[in-house]
This record gives sequence, structure tokens and C-alpha cells, in this order.
Amino acid sequence: MKGAIIRRGKKSWRLKYDLPRDPATGTRRIVYATVKGTKADAEVELRRRLHALDRGVHVDPSALTVAGYLESWVADVAPQRVAPKALERYRGLIRYQIDPHLGAILLQKLRPADVANWHQALRREGRLSTRSIRAAHGVLRTALAHAAAIELVERNVAALIRPPALARQAPAILTADQIADTLARLAGHPFHTIAALALGTGARRGEIAALTWADLDLDAAAVTIERALEETRDGVRVKAPKTAAGRRTVSLPAFAVAALRDHRTAVLELRVRTGAGRLPPSAPVFADLEGEPLSPHLITNRWRRAVRNRKLPAVSFHSLRHSHASALIAAGLDVVTVSRRLGHASPALTLSVYAHLFRNRDQEAAAAIHAAIDGSAR
Repeated sequence: MKGAIIRRGKKSWRLKYDLPRDPATGTRRIVYATVKGTKADAEVELRRRLHALDRGVHVDPSALTVAGYLESWVADVAPQRVAPKALERYRGLIRYQIDPHLGAILLQKLRPADVANWHQALRREGRLSTRSIRAAHGVLRTALAHAAAIELVERNVAALIRPPALARQAPAILTADQIADTLARLAGHPFHTIAALALGTGARRGEIAALTWADLDLDAAAVTIERALEETRDGVRVKAPKTAAGRRTVSLPAFAVAALRDHRTAVLELRVRTGAGRLPPSAPVFADLEGEPLSPHLITNRWRRAVRNRKLPAVSFHSLRHSHASALIAAGLDVVTVSRRLGHASPALTLSVYAHLFRNRDQEAAAAIHAAIDGSAR
């Protein structure tokens, strides 16, 4: 492949080279590109482009901007790979965090420095947490990975720049005393059974919302979790767990079984009073007045009201899941058992979230090994 360099200005050069002829029409295709700098800079860029062309990885110049590409990617590609809830999050991050800073740049002109400057701009604005900046970076990186795979760009520049490091914080949890006090304060409250189930199983909000009476075996003190409700602006939908580990049967503690039995009795009495008839196994365990399952957002809102009205510890509903895990670890259960109850894809994920709790038992471990050696010596 051959090309030419033509001076355009004092520090500006035009590159000219041919692409392979159009396979459909046989028409000659000529590329023109401008390089700012010295002639040596232009020569380096021309050699790079011709070398890429020889290797079959050359990317045709394009007027496509970052915003234009992301618009098509989030409409056509992302829906095939992520759930609607995540897709909704992607759209928000693109619209409010990526496009205002990077959207006008030509996709093929986007450089690692642009990404680094974008991070700095987001941090200077101060509106986003580090976690949100990392999430926005993740969306850009994922989108550009697809662009590189289909040869719209030669490389994924977002993969070359690391997002701001996230300072790990221990999740908020209820202590053993707070768990007991929370359930006592919720006695007689409509939210008592949901809180008891969350604390007793570590189930996620969406998993609890999706439960039907067929999923419960109160005589065997077990609940089967095999689906979850996901809520977006388009409504509520049932979704399968992300991994096989998400489908699980979890043993119920006695306090959760008692709460569920009382809840079932109250539901049956209400159906008798309203003439609704027998309770079908497919009915949601937690339903509104129309018999529809409670939405995840509604569960969160009701928990916040319960915290305020019953003067409970100010933790999120998701913290009940963390509290369950913490109680298991404090009781000495192994990480594999904890991971299975939580529905984590692997024990490694459990450790990444709760490693600090296992480290808290380090002194006990030292005492245990000392006792073992001391007993052996005797």
C-alpha cells in the first residue's frame, strides 16, 4: 500500500491513501486525513494506517460521533445483553454523564486522554459518587468494546484508562440485638413478615416480591427461590436469576415460619370476608388490595416509613440481607454455606463483600490453632 503526504499549513499535513476498491461496485476509494504536528508525525501516522490496512484492521474514517454511536448501541446491541433495569441505568448514564462531555467527539477521534479528562470533569462537578463514575465508565468501556469488535474503532480507549478507585465500605448491618429489637418493634405491623423473611433468609427485595404460596413449605420450614420481580419505568416484570446459584431452596428459621403462618392466616381471613374464595398456590405471598404482588419500589418505600414510624435503626431494606449474612458468619458458618443461602454465583463473590467479617474472627482462629497444638502436645 502506498500513500502521500501533502503540506496544508505550517504545522498541518494531509494524508492521502487508497482503500481496497468497493467490492460491490469496483469504485476506487481514497482516504484523506489531516495530521497536526511535524512532517515526521504525519509520516508516523501514515505508516500506522497503511500497516493497519495491510493487517486488515484498518477503520474507515467516519463522521460518527460518540453520542451517535452510543445512541445506536444502547438501542440495538445493549438490549440483547442486559436486563431492562440495567438498560434503563445505561440510558441515564449515557444521557447525563457521557454525552455532555464526550458526545460531540468523533468516535474514531476519541483518545485515552479524553476519557481521563472526562473522569476529572465528573469529579470536579461533585454531583456523582465514585461508584456512579465507575458505572458510567463501565458503560462506555462496554460500548467501545463492541465498536472495536466490529472494527468501527481500532482499540477500546476506555479500557486503557482506569476509573477512580472505589474505597470499600463495610455494608450497614443490624447487630444481633438490633435484629431482635427490630422484629419486636414491627410486631403487628404489616411489614413484619417481609422483614422476618428478609432477615431469616437473606433474600433480595425482588426475590421476596416474586414469591408465591407454592414456593413455601412451612411444614418443612423451607422456601424455594427461583424468580424475582424487576421494576423499571416500563413496569414490573418477572425475571429469572442471573446464575444457576440464584435458584435455591433456603431453610427458614422458626421466627420466619411463625410470621409466615400468621400472615397466611390473616390473608385467608381477609379472603373469607371479601368473598375471594380459596387461596390459589400461584397467589403472591405479599400482595396489594387487587391481589397483585407488591412492587420492589413499594417494598422499599414501606420499609422507609416503617423505619420512621417504628423508630427502627436507619438502614436500607437491602441491609437486612447483609444483616442475615453477618449473623451467619458470626455464628461460624463457612463461606460456602453463606454463599449458597445468599444465591451468590460463587463463594469468591461472598468473600469480596463480607471479607471484613471473616477477618474479624482472625483472633479466634489463632486461639483455635493454639488450642489444637497445645492439646496435641499434651
